[in-house]
Amino acid sequence: MPPLPEVREIPLADEVATTRLGAALAQHVAAGEALLLSGDLGMGKSTLARGLIRALTRPDEDVPSPTFTLVQFYESTPPVAHFDLYRLEDPREIDEIGLYEAIDDGAVLIEWPERLGTGGAEALSPDRLSVTLEADGAGRRAHLTGYGVWAGKLKELHV
Repeated sequence: MPPLPEVREIPLADEVATTRLGAALAQHVAAGEALLLSGDLGMGKSTLARGLIRALTRPDEDVPSPTFTLVQFYESTPPVAHFDLYRLEDPREIDEIGLYEAIDDGAVLIEWPERLGTGGAEALSPDRLSVTLEADGAGRRAHLTGYGVWAGKLKELHV
């Protein structure tokens, strides 16, 4: 029986706090892992992704939202592929954009993972972190759920 997931909630006062969370998560990312970012439009998914990617590459890395290209690859350690599945119309399109190859080669960061379909996120990797961002007063709140190795990593996360 797999271990139970670890759950944490982190308040995010502003964009700086969201970026800082992304940078903190970057310290724990390893090849073969998936980070899944959910939340309504404008909740900060791309901001969190940008903070994570810049922490793995360089502070001035150009990190556009891959809404129209669906994926952007970054040379880092580990290599990271940033997917935005908002425009994905059919989960079967995943095979065409190289998601499974990307997780074989490094880590994947996925905005709108619910577009993977039922069971899609679980099939990617047993070692995954699900982050849901939602409004919380004037700021945001991040709900983090760690599976596999991410259950332990969440306990060590300092933001």
